Amino acid sequence: MKQLIVLAAAFLCLAVPAPAEEGDVAAGKAVFKKCAPCHSLEPVNRVGPTLGGVVGRPVASVDDYGYSAAMTAFADGGKVWNEALIAEYLMAPKAMVPGTRMTFAGLKKIEDIADLIAYLKAPAGY
Repeated sequence: MKQLIVLAAAFLCLAVPAPAEEGDVAAGKAVFKKCAPCHSLEPVNRVGPTLGGVVGRPVASVDDYGYSAAMTAFADGGKVWNEALIAEYLMAPKAMVPGTRMTFAGLKKIEDIADLIAYLKAPAGY
């Protein structure tokens, strides 16, 4: 059984393409418009938590935001929003975190994901 779990985990890692080494910040700003109705880069929560500083931040860790039980459970074990985890999540949020309140279906283009991550990592005020 343990071998089956290891094999399944290895398959998932291969199935989720990593974002490009360098995304385009300007293109990522345009992609962020899909996120902006619910998220801000400012230290202000909207329907969703602020995404300012999300890269490198522990999952479900914005103090003044009420996360869903599903996202809180997903955060167990100390997960951190690194580029790979963000890329995987952005492909299919509800598949990765069943029960999440996030209604966004996901981004289908790997380039859009890489660009969005580059924008999220860019210094504030870009």
